This record gives sequence, C-alpha cells and structure tokens, in this order.
Amino acid sequence: MKSLRNILWLGLKELRSLFSDIVLILFVIYAFTWTVYSQATGTSNEVNNASIAFADEDGSTLSKDLASSFYPPRFQHPLPIQPDQVEDAMDRGKFMFVVTIPPNFEHDLRAGRRPDIQLSIDATAMQQAGIGAGYIKNILNQRISTFLLRMDPESAQPADLVVRKMFNPNGVSAWFSSVVAIINQLTLLTIVLTGAAVIREREHGTLEHLLVMPLTAFEIAIAKVWANGLVILVATGVSLFLVVKAVLEVPFAGSHALWFGGVVLYLFFATALGMFLGTISRSMAQFALLIVLVVVVLQLLSGGSTPVESQPTWLQRLTYILPTRHFVSFSQVIIYRGGGLRAVWPQFLMVAAVGLAFFIYSVSLFRRSIAVTK
Repeated sequence: MKSLRNILWLGLKELRSLFSDIVLILFVIYAFTWTVYSQATGTSNEVNNASIAFADEDGSTLSKDLASSFYPPRFQHPLPIQPDQVEDAMDRGKFMFVVTIPPNFEHDLRAGRRPDIQLSIDATAMQQAGIGAGYIKNILNQRISTFLLRMDPESAQPADLVVRKMFNPNGVSAWFSSVVAIINQLTLLTIVLTGAAVIREREHGTLEHLLVMPLTAFEIAIAKVWANGLVILVATGVSLFLVVKAVLEVPFAGSHALWFGGVVLYLFFATALGMFLGTISRSMAQFALLIVLVVVVLQLLSGGSTPVESQPTWLQRLTYILPTRHFVSFSQVIIYRGGGLRAVWPQFLMVAAVGLAFFIYSVSLFRRSIAVTK
C-alpha cells in the first residue's frame, strides 16, 4: 500500500513538472491536432483536381466525347491544346496529363484498325501520375467500349468485372493516413516525454533528492510510465474524437474501448523505450539523436508508411518483434474492419509481451544507473 502511495505521489510530481513546461505542452497539443490534420490532408494517394488537356487532331464526335468524359473532382475540366504546344506546356508544368488523339481516330476505330492514343504525363508528381494514368486509361476504354457497343453489339465484353472496395469505398487516403499520423505522434511524444523526464531530473539534480528518500527504482520508473502515459492517452483521445472523427469525418467501425485498451498496452512499451533512451543518454542532445535513429526505424517498419508485405522477407520476420507493427495492424482491424477481441488478441499479446520484457530491462538498467549515481 505504501508503494502504491509513493507511485501515486511521484506520478503527480511528474505531471506538475510536465505542465510547468508550457513549450512542451504546446508542442503536444500541436502534434496531436494540426500535425495529424496536415499529415492526413497534406498528402493524397488519390488523384484530385489534376490538370488535363486534349490535343484533338481528329475533331470527330467520338474524340469530343472522350474529352467531355473528364470532370471534377478527380480532374479539372479538360482544356484544348494544339499538338505542337504539348511539349512546351509540359515543360512549363502547365498540365499533369495531355491526351493526344491522332487524325482519323474514329474512322480507324470503326474499321477495326485499333488506333493509338498518346498520353503524356508529368511524372514529377509520381504518385498522382501513376494512379491518374490508370484512371485515364479506364475512362477512355469505357467510353470507347460504349461507343463500339452502340455501333456493334458483338464488341461487348463477355463478362463484367464488378469491383467492390471494402472498408474505404471511395479510396479516401485521409481515412488511413490520419490514424497512422496519430500512431506516429503517439510513439514520438511518449518516448520524448518519458526520456526527457529522466534527463531533466538528472540535469536539475532532482534525481539525487529522490535517492535520499525511501523509494525504489521500480517506484520511480512506474511513476514516470503512468504519468507520461496518461498525458499521451488523453491527447490521443482528443485527437481521435476532435480531429479524426469530427473534422476529417473518418468512420470508426469497431469498439473504442478495445482500441484504447490496445493503446494502453502500446504506451507501456513506448514509455519503457523512452526511459531506456533517457537512461543511456548523457545529455538532451544525445537523446535527440537517439530518437531520430529509433523512431524513424519504428515508423518505417510499422506498416503505416509501406505495407509489411512489400518489405523483404527477412525484414518482415524482423519486424514481427516490433510492437509498432502490431499496433498498426490491430488499429486497422478495429477501426476500419470492425474486428473484435477475437481478431486482435494475438497482436495484443505480442505488444504486451514485448512491452513487459522491455520494461523489465529498462527498470534494471535504470536501477543500475541509480546505483552508480549513489
């Protein structure tokens, strides 16, 4: 009972120390609000308002119909352009896509000669250029097929492919990137707050004050875990409900309680990692460099930036021990697919096991560092 009381008061001391640092509090607020919003809306995986032009050398009814098939929000209204102006317009970055329809296009198509359509792409915007090329190809093929179907019923395809996009019907990238942004900020800020608390006490001399009190290393460590974890948990909840659900209108298909239960398990690992980095660092500058090395690797291998399946096989096996991978995995299952505990308990178990093992090691290292200080 006395140990629990010590942990409580030490945690409250951590909270008072944290809230006295106005700059750090403002940084936490900024990270979980504007940073999440800008990361979700600033980069897009789908084509939106792309500029397109048509160099129509045919002037037929079909070529004009093809040009009228593109409209917002995916594309801007197509602008006419002369064939000899295409290269100059692309060089100046005026258009992302330019479709060139050759002379006698409709005549050759009726005659079954399979004429070519040239699509020029400004590939400096690689992601939108690649996806937009597929959109344009599908739109043109569909309009041409409709035209041939009116002229020749036998030209219809023998089967229709019906595409059903599950969990994200409109392919809105903000639905995915916003949650990934929360996970990234949660990882970064938890490590920063916990590690900075350890270094701050060492630099300010308050660690020596704790050492003369009847406190154990475990009590000091667990107080830092629950205090900093509580701040990040509250910030995560505010970000989820205020930014992701209210502003970005991202649906939450599963159980909020289940997801926050997983967040608590992950915070146990992240705070232990922050305490470990803060213990081995001798200055705030060294701690900042270690954060860059560790957090970037965790974020890149989590599956939030690139799918785990796209990584090399040996790297996939290595990421299995990273809690960030399992955090992203069960977040997708709960938030997007509406999965329950039966679907995510293996990821929960892995996060808890790795977090507990790392916490035990971090406390052991922290105890040794205190012994050296004494």
